Amino acid sequence: VQLQASGGGLVQAGGSLRLSCAASGRTFSRYGMGWFRQAPGKEREFVAGISWSGASTLYVDSVKGRFTISRDNAKNTVYLQMNSLKPEDTAVYYCAATGSSGFPKDQYGYNYWGQGTQVTVSS
Repeated sequence: VQLQASGGGLVQAGGSLRLSCAASGRTFSRYGMGWFRQAPGKEREFVAGISWSGASTLYVDSVKGRFTISRDNAKNTVYLQMNSLKPEDTAVYYCAATGSSGFPKDQYGYNYWGQGTQVTVSS
């Protein structure tokens, strides 16, 4: 599976962005997917995850109620809708696929990674 993330950019606090992650490979629809982020000088952290069917999702507390993860298996794409953005959301965002049906918070549970897309939120 190859992953290509896009949709990052510069936005003012309170604004919105939608990240997309396009996947290649016929097995995409079988895999749990996740979004992670890494800010300068910080470790990579889990942001959101979604099951292979889209029926189950999981979020880190800091983005609950603001971010929404979704997927379209027909388009081999997973999305991260980010609303009410804050300066502390500034980071490089990565999409990842597990290679199984789960979607753990642990980055080591993911076998495939996209290249990252920069999100910068100005105050």
